Amino acid sequence: MISQGCEQCAKGGKMVLFVYGYCDERDCFYCPLGENRKNVDRVYAEERPVESDEDVLAEARTMDALGASITGGEPQEAMDRTTHYITLLKDEFGEDFHVHLYTGITGGRENMRALAAAGLDEIRFHPPLELWGDLHGTEWENILYVAREEGLDPAFEIPGIEAEPEFVEFVEEGAADFVNVNEFEMSHGNYRRMQAEGYELEDGHMSAVDGSRGEILEEMGKHPKVYFCTSVFKDAAQHRNRLRRMAETVKRPFDEVSDDGLLVYGVTEASQDRLAELGVPAEFYEPVDDHVEVAWWLLEEMVEEGDVASGDIVERYPTYDEQVVERTPLS
Repeated sequence: MISQGCEQCAKGGKMVLFVYGYCDERDCFYCPLGENRKNVDRVYAEERPVESDEDVLAEARTMDALGASITGGEPQEAMDRTTHYITLLKDEFGEDFHVHLYTGITGGRENMRALAAAGLDEIRFHPPLELWGDLHGTEWENILYVAREEGLDPAFEIPGIEAEPEFVEFVEEGAADFVNVNEFEMSHGNYRRMQAEGYELEDGHMSAVDGSRGEILEEMGKHPKVYFCTSVFKDAAQHRNRLRRMAETVKRPFDEVSDDGLLVYGVTEASQDRLAELGVPAEFYEPVDDHVEVAWWLLEEMVEEGDVASGDIVERYPTYDEQVVERTPLS
């Protein structure tokens, strides 16, 4: 891996902290943000809405985070809150808690100084697509040196739209530490505009865009300080490992953790008194709202033997929003 931030992300140990959805009035057609994240003055720690500092700390504890990846930009209030959260996380978890910032603005020296003072480890810039290939002599080149002078590790993080050797030049010149290229992807937030621009999904992929991978790997990917982060790697490694970390932290005694990091349990409308009558140990079930959640293998057995009329086996994400992925009826 090209940086400590990437290493921690691969392990699923990087908490994503989203600080506002404004980006210097840019409106990139490929922006992946959905309606709940774009042009909003909200903060999210993973899927958890942040109303207080404790929300940020709670999410970090939930996933046993090794560090944080912050996405932030305009307005200045977003930058101010970013520095606040960096200090908060460093104070709580120590200096080894690695934090990097991904931003679409240059920010200026004062902000670089404030970020460094707060404890930010590295900063990754995403310049506008229309400037690619013509960044030398602009504020985007200058900010790399400014960030380094203030004690930060500067880098570029860009979507893999097209190969652009100028980013490699910045690395060769010592201005940028590395370039992280994310495979170009479609999302719920951008697929209509992406299709209007003529982009299509690659055959056999759910999100990867057809076309740019080969060119990027040929022209940029051979450099030791250029990392091409594929959509498959994000799904198969980063995302799955993050879910597993969270699941192991939040699971109850009767929850099973799947290979994909999902929590698996049973749901029944049978009362907890009925389960107690059947001799189910109290640690293997829990009343939740209008139903009871129970070890799935016990529920399956009780339904098969006619002790309980019916139920479902549920698989859900271990995240704050508790999104259910699959529900299998038992009867």
